[in-house]
Amino acid sequence: MDGKTVVRTEKAPAPFQGAPYSQAIKANGLVFVAGQLGFEPGSTEVVGPGIDVQTRQTFDNLEAILTEAGSGLDRIVKTTVFLASLDDFAAFNTAYMEAFGDHRPTRSTFGGGLVRGAKVEIEAWAYKPL
Repeated sequence: MDGKTVVRTEKAPAPFQGAPYSQAIKANGLVFVAGQLGFEPGSTEVVGPGIDVQTRQTFDNLEAILTEAGSGLDRIVKTTVFLASLDDFAAFNTAYMEAFGDHRPTRSTFGGGLVRGAKVEIEAWAYKPL
């Protein structure tokens, strides 16, 4: 793919345990961000037990990566959300709406197990102005 660039910032967690993937890839005006968990940069443990605090940290990580790529949360067009338990859907949705305000990207949400006690993982596609 022409124009493909790997995005990396120390302001968000590195790929989990050195896994073979990038935080994000910029390609042809789009930014594809790998799934982010509620870890602080440099840590492999979630920030807290609650879905709300983990969701906020996940958005902090997404924002740091998107900023490094020259984009931002307001330019996200698609998210894919993984919840460890769909019982957390309402509380997650509240934190999600706080992060986006009136901006409403498309979204898919799935339930299933996540690593290290994580309750939420979010991947995102955004655009970068050319």
